[in-house]
Amino acid sequence: MHVVVAGGGTAGHIEPALNLADALVASDSSITVSALGTAKGLETTLVPARGYELDIVEPIPMPRAVNGQLVTLPGRVRTSVRGTREVLDRRGADVVVGFGGYVALSAYLAARKRLPIVVHEANAKAGLANRIGARFTPYVAETAPGSLPGATLVGLPLRPVIAGLNRAEHRAEGREFFGLPHDQPVLLVFGGSQGARRLNSTVVAAARQLSDAGIAVLHAVGGKNADQRPDAPIPPGFVTVDYVDRMDLAYAAADLAVCRAGAMTVAELSAVGLPAVYVPLPVGNGEQRRNAQPVIEAGGGLEIADDELTVDSLLATVVPIVTDSDALSTMSRAAASRGTRGATEKLVDMTIRAAGG
Repeated sequence: MHVVVAGGGTAGHIEPALNLADALVASDSSITVSALGTAKGLETTLVPARGYELDIVEPIPMPRAVNGQLVTLPGRVRTSVRGTREVLDRRGADVVVGFGGYVALSAYLAARKRLPIVVHEANAKAGLANRIGARFTPYVAETAPGSLPGATLVGLPLRPVIAGLNRAEHRAEGREFFGLPHDQPVLLVFGGSQGARRLNSTVVAAARQLSDAGIAVLHAVGGKNADQRPDAPIPPGFVTVDYVDRMDLAYAAADLAVCRAGAMTVAELSAVGLPAVYVPLPVGNGEQRRNAQPVIEAGGGLEIADDELTVDSLLATVVPIVTDSDALSTMSRAAASRGTRGATEKLVDMTIRAAGG
C-alpha cells in the first residue's frame, strides 16, 4: 500500500503528517509513504530529513478579496489539480491523507472520486481546505471536538518519544542535557518551530528578574532569531538555544512553559502534562486561542493576550506558579486530563480502513 500525505507550509501541518508516516511504516514494512508539498514551505527540509520523498505541487491559495488573483483562480486550480493527479498516478497512491493547507486542497480535489481520502483537522476551528475535503469522504478525524461535522475525535498524531514520555523519569536527564540547574524550577520558553520574536524579547528583558526569583530558564529563540539572544553577562541559570532538537528532554526538564498555542504545541504539552502560559498568535480565525481554551478551562494553563505580554505581566503570571510546587502539580494533572496519547494509532487504523484494509 502506498500512502500520500499532504499538509505543507507550516510545521503544524507537516509534523502530524510525518508522525503518521512513521507509524504506518512501523506498523507494516510493506507500506510506503510519500508527501506532497510546495517549493517554499518547511516541508522542503522537514520531509527529506525524516526519510520520505517529497513531490512538489502548485498550491491553491484562495484570494481573500476580489482582485486579479480571483480572476485567474479557475485556471490555477485546474493546473494544480492536473499536476497533483499526475503525482498520485506516478506514485501508485492507494489513499491520500490530508492535514489542511493549500497543498491538501489540491490533493483532495485531485483524489476526489479516484482515490480514498482521509482528512485530519488539527485545530479547534477547521480551515477551508479541510472543510472542503471533509465533504468528499466519510474518513474524517479531528483533534478538538466539533471542528468538522461528523468527524471522529482521535487527537493529534504525536511522535512516540513524546506520546510515551514520563517527565519525572527523565527530569534529571533533561536538565543535564541542557546544562540547567537541578535544584531550581525551570521555565521553558519557545515559540514553535520558527520562534516568536515577541516572546523572545519579553523573556530576555525579564531575564534578570527571573534569575533573582530563583527561576532557571530554557529559552529557544528560533533559528532565524539569533539576534535576540541575551547580551552578556547572562544571568545564572538562563540557557539560550537556537532550536530544540530534543523536545522530549526539554519538556522533562521544565516545570512550566511559556509559548504560542499552535495545535501541535498544545497537544504535546497536554499529552505530557506540562502546564503552560499560552500567548496565542493573533492571526487567522483565532484558532490558536481556541486550541488552548480546553486546557485553560480545565486548569492546565493560563493565557496572556499577545498585545498584553510585557515584562510585568509575564513576571506576575509566571513567578507565583513556577515557584509553587503544589500549584504546578495541580496544573500538571489538569493539563494531562486534556491530553491524548493514542491519536497516531487511531489515525493509522482509519487510514488502513480507508484504503480497503
